[in-house]
Amino acid sequence: MDKTIKIIRACTVPASLGFVKGMIPDLVKKYEVVLLSSPGANWKELDEVIHLVRCKKINMSRRIDIWSDLKSLYRLWRMFRRERPRMVHSMTPKAGLLCMLASRLAGVPVRIHTFTGLVFPTSTGLKRRVLMATDKITCAAATHIIPEGEGVRRDLLENGITKKDIHVLGYGNCQGIDLDRFNPELHYDVDEYSGAESLPKLFEEESPEEFAKNQYLKPVSRPDMVTFIAIGRLVGDKGINELVYAFQKLNSEFPKTRLILLGPTESGIDPLKQETMETIRSHRHIEAVGLQYDIRPWLSVSDCAVLASYREGFPNAVIEAGAMGLPQIVTDINGANEIIVEGENGTIVPPRDAEALFDAMKRMVEDSEWRQRLALKARQMVASRYDQHYVRRCLYEFYDKVLGN
Repeated sequence: MDKTIKIIRACTVPASLGFVKGMIPDLVKKYEVVLLSSPGANWKELDEVIHLVRCKKINMSRRIDIWSDLKSLYRLWRMFRRERPRMVHSMTPKAGLLCMLASRLAGVPVRIHTFTGLVFPTSTGLKRRVLMATDKITCAAATHIIPEGEGVRRDLLENGITKKDIHVLGYGNCQGIDLDRFNPELHYDVDEYSGAESLPKLFEEESPEEFAKNQYLKPVSRPDMVTFIAIGRLVGDKGINELVYAFQKLNSEFPKTRLILLGPTESGIDPLKQETMETIRSHRHIEAVGLQYDIRPWLSVSDCAVLASYREGFPNAVIEAGAMGLPQIVTDINGANEIIVEGENGTIVPPRDAEALFDAMKRMVEDSEWRQRLALKARQMVASRYDQHYVRRCLYEFYDKVLGN
């Protein structure tokens, strides 16, 4: 391979470069790799591979800000002209829009954007039209488009976002999973039940200090209970309002149940209903434990994972829970309905339907034989499709093809 070929991998914020981190050691064997994102503390999460690549930091606002976006576009164009890469590959919406436009203006020959999810299908009015327009511009400026899953591909084509020939790599998903790391047979550091009903309430906006403090928390193993876990931001479009309502109803009928909410709060973006927030704070069987670096111990003490979201691209949390051998309840949305096969490794319910969530959770509690049958196939189905070695190989082969190697 010709290491003089320069490729730039770009995301709006550095935290999203985590999707690329595991691929860096392989990519630098073939190419000169440059990572591009906005400035931010999350660059530290790339410390283990940062010495292998060069990094460029150009601010890209996640929100629409015309003046800021124009300045970012100019800086990106100038950087691409100076670097002269053979390929720019972007992920996340704003990085896609700005990097695809700037790289086209700069004459970069190979311009790839990965759509990890689409916002416009669940939006309405002017917001929907604006989002569709920006996605169309991204697709028009790109030479190649990778949809993360068949649902995303279908939405792009059926809504007229692009007419280009687009294909899902492998079975979808752009990261894959390390099955040796996500292994239910490993020993995880957890506490045994000591008589306390639940962990202290942590349902508040997390400062950096609180986030660091939360990393010392251990989940409590409760074999006497059926434990449900939901992983993701505590916001409205993750279906948390419906999930909390469904669990509250479930727990009133089956007191030996609990719900773990694992994810950060974002009160400024799509906040939860006030009644949902009060229920999370007051309910003794709901544990809101904030964002955790290592979710495996929390999965290991759970009996069923729930994704109640209104929209996703290809949710890694569903793959990770499956690798840990958990049966799952997911909403009928892109990605989730490709990972979960009804009655095989989980069950699928309509989004925004709290009663359907309740019915599915109730069956998980009442029918332990069915729950165990789903659990037996959970890891097997993830391993056959989303092993990270297979997912990465699909991307490497695609790179070789479009770069002529």
